Amino acid sequence: MLNVGIRKEDKYEQERRVAITPLHAKRIMEKHNIAFHVEKSPKRAFSDHEFEEAGCKLSENVNEPKTIFGIKEIPIQSIQADKTYVIFSHVIKGQEYNMPMLKKMIENKCSLIDYECIVDENNKRLIFFGRFAGLAGMTNSLWAFGLRMKHLGIETPFLQLNQTHTYFSLEEVKKVIANIGNEITQKGLPKEILPLTIGITGYGNVSKGAQEILELLPTIEISPSDLLVLKNEKNFSRNHIYKVVFHEKHIARHKEGIPFDLQEFYSYPSHFENNFEQYIPHLQLLINCMYWDKRYDRLITKDFLEKSYKNNSLTLQLIGDITCDPNGSIEATHMGTPIDNPIFVYHPITRQNNYGYKGDGLVIMAVDILPSELPRDSSIAFADALEDFVYDITVCNYDNAYHELQLPLPIKKALILHNGQLTPNYQYLQEYLDKYIP
Repeated sequence: MLNVGIRKEDKYEQERRVAITPLHAKRIMEKHNIAFHVEKSPKRAFSDHEFEEAGCKLSENVNEPKTIFGIKEIPIQSIQADKTYVIFSHVIKGQEYNMPMLKKMIENKCSLIDYECIVDENNKRLIFFGRFAGLAGMTNSLWAFGLRMKHLGIETPFLQLNQTHTYFSLEEVKKVIANIGNEITQKGLPKEILPLTIGITGYGNVSKGAQEILELLPTIEISPSDLLVLKNEKNFSRNHIYKVVFHEKHIARHKEGIPFDLQEFYSYPSHFENNFEQYIPHLQLLINCMYWDKRYDRLITKDFLEKSYKNNSLTLQLIGDITCDPNGSIEATHMGTPIDNPIFVYHPITRQNNYGYKGDGLVIMAVDILPSELPRDSSIAFADALEDFVYDITVCNYDNAYHELQLPLPIKKALILHNGQLTPNYQYLQEYLDKYIP
């Protein structure tokens, strides 16, 4: 019988998700000769009892199984030799903070499969939490906006909303937001915040989740060019929220003034410069859902915020930075925030921040484990996508040479380490290991 481990999550106190739920484990065990060993956890969204009822074996550790499924990175002291770990490793950008973990896995001759890299022939991700990051991120942003407006003396319907994790299910969240939408339709929004404009960067799974929440409210979608003239038209609606979705062609322009080409943007980002700043004075909320790395210009710099704040052109009240790259596309997002302290006010002049929603500046929501605010719903959806791969990952003989491994192609694409060796597609990580780990 094949033994599979499900580890407890110990990177964050508020991390309550699981890669394989009791229901999915039961189905897999009924279909295949697999036994699940589940590390006990008092905080997991699915209780130990639920796993036991499904036929899993509860364990104080997951030392016995060779294949171990988790969610977040594994503390160095917990990495065991000769294991296959299936997690979100957060190493593929050469993230400095995870190079010690990667080195330890190399030393311990581990194999590493990263969910983020499980893609189809078109490089479309197959297993992800992105939609739930968007759902929770938009909910939190509307909640925080309501608090901020109250602090500024403006009562809005968003005060009915609580932070996402306080609800048992997504269904409960949506019910409250739909009620807010009905109130906006019937009574309208306060004149002090009109027109209420919300910008969303990106159009992938995270953005779709954010828009799924926003669509429960009365919205009018306008183009970025329409946004620039909305205030001047004077006939904007009091009973609607204006939504603007920004694509790559809106956030960047070619330095030589030639028409935007998406393929060139991805292949040669140095050919482009920021085109997004023109839109910021026309937004009250910005929900950042777009992928970013250091090859691209930032969306919003600290210098821009300081300049805008000094000349009183900063109308932006809140940034929901779902992407949450510390010091990244939103430079003022200096770090990810925990679920129990999710927002801070950033002061553009002092460049300091204070947790909460009070004080001068703008509010930033940057929870870096947003899907864990909907732990049951997000875990079920994630396990739905992962279920069909579990047996193939587990039954694979990792003692074979890399080219002989019997793995589905999407999984093989996601194999970063094979018995402690960087696989061909990830050899570039050696440069980061050498740089950060002498």
